[in-house]
Amino acid sequence: MRILGKDINSGNVRILLEADEDVWHLFNVLTVGDLVTASTTRREEKQADKLRAERAEKKRMTLGIRMEKIEFSEDEIRLRVLGTIETGPQDIGQHHTLLFETGDDLLITKTKWKDSQLDRLDRAVRDSRKPKILFISLDQDDATIAVLRQFGLKEVASIRSMRSGKQYEEKTKEDSYHSEIISKIEPLVSENMPIVLLGTGFEKESLAEELKRRGYKGMHVHHTGQSGMAGVNEVIKTGMGAGILRESSVGIEMEAVEKLMGEIGKDGLAAYGPEEIRDSAAAGAVDTLLVLDSALREKDLDDLIRTVEAQQGRVLVVSGQHDAGKELSALGGMGALLRYKR
Repeated sequence: MRILGKDINSGNVRILLEADEDVWHLFNVLTVGDLVTASTTRREEKQADKLRAERAEKKRMTLGIRMEKIEFSEDEIRLRVLGTIETGPQDIGQHHTLLFETGDDLLITKTKWKDSQLDRLDRAVRDSRKPKILFISLDQDDATIAVLRQFGLKEVASIRSMRSGKQYEEKTKEDSYHSEIISKIEPLVSENMPIVLLGTGFEKESLAEELKRRGYKGMHVHHTGQSGMAGVNEVIKTGMGAGILRESSVGIEMEAVEKLMGEIGKDGLAAYGPEEIRDSAAAGAVDTLLVLDSALREKDLDDLIRTVEAQQGRVLVVSGQHDAGKELSALGGMGALLRYKR
């Protein structure tokens, strides 16, 4: 994400969406009542003397929409902002939908920016410099390809080896299983993107050698007790010693939630529930506050966040799009790791 302009006194911030993750960050920054201004297309107003049957062509124009509803599509990585037109050349007061995806820019105008929203924009700028992580989880029979983004894991392909029965006997000596895997990852791999190969058995090592022969770099091989998406989640949860996973926001979030659940399970240094967390924060006992991103959208938690940070505590925003986020949601959307038990 790039900040093109910022004037907090007037409530204006203009941003450019440079990556898929920026669309997710935008979803977590916008709230109902914001004025969102962007270039869009809309049919020109029809003249009174034209026949109703005539349909005006769409024309590009800049409109400001007072937001009433927002929708995020994870599959398309697209944001829909619905509301009434407040500024622009025509149709003031009528409804319109703005669509946002990578490459778009927009002006956000808020009556008051929350500290957590401004922090989110800063985080988006920082995280845009970090590479995504590509996972290939495989054994002799199946392979799963997934991408770790800033807001969660996405399974992008599943491949069968077809190594048994007649179909395998009829194949040429070239291992089409590996070739198919490589053909699937080619459009996904970007410069400096880490590739994590994992799974049971020795298939991952064999594929790693093939990838090296083809010039791929930045590979990390991990043994797991499971393959598929279960194996990917396993390596994220237990492979935190690998620097590559520590650098990813999802890896950090999953590790923190895992620690929180462990402390809760043994009645240790943890707090959950709004009242218990606020009391712990007021006493200076909170080391790390974990907050679900949807809780930040729906509640004003700036006072709590400021209290924690004033006591040198850390605030970690957790995405609801991965397993750890779902665990935190079950706790009410918040939890805290404590310095000491109150």
